Amino acid sequence: MTKKELAINLHDKKYNCAQSVACAFADEAGVDKEILFRACEGFGLGMGGMEGTCGAISGAVMLASFMTSDGNLEAPATKQNTYALAKTIIAKFQEKNNATRCRDLKGIDTGTVLRSCPGCIEDAVEIVQEVLGL
Repeated sequence: MTKKELAINLHDKKYNCAQSVACAFADEAGVDKEILFRACEGFGLGMGGMEGTCGAISGAVMLASFMTSDGNLEAPATKQNTYALAKTIIAKFQEKNNATRCRDLKGIDTGTVLRSCPGCIEDAVEIVQEVLGL
């Protein structure tokens, strides 16, 4: 099963978009799937249903954080690299879909859906594989 298929399968099991993307890469990120699931729960529906940033993007950025943060609580030194990866993830998603907000992707104001949730998940998985090399 490909990572895209796995992520869509998780979404079909009622995982939100962020959970679907992040949990599909739990093994590669070296993070317990339940931790990723719990950490991503509030990012569904564009962050808590507020129709903000697409959850699939949020899950991808969370993976970038887990993959690059040094976890040094006293003297963190990896933020700039993580921020750069997050910026790249967001830019690539914007380039593919002409939007990053759930509200815009779903066409709430325009009536024109730019991308479905499964499509957003597939795009985010593809971007994670490209940008993070997973």
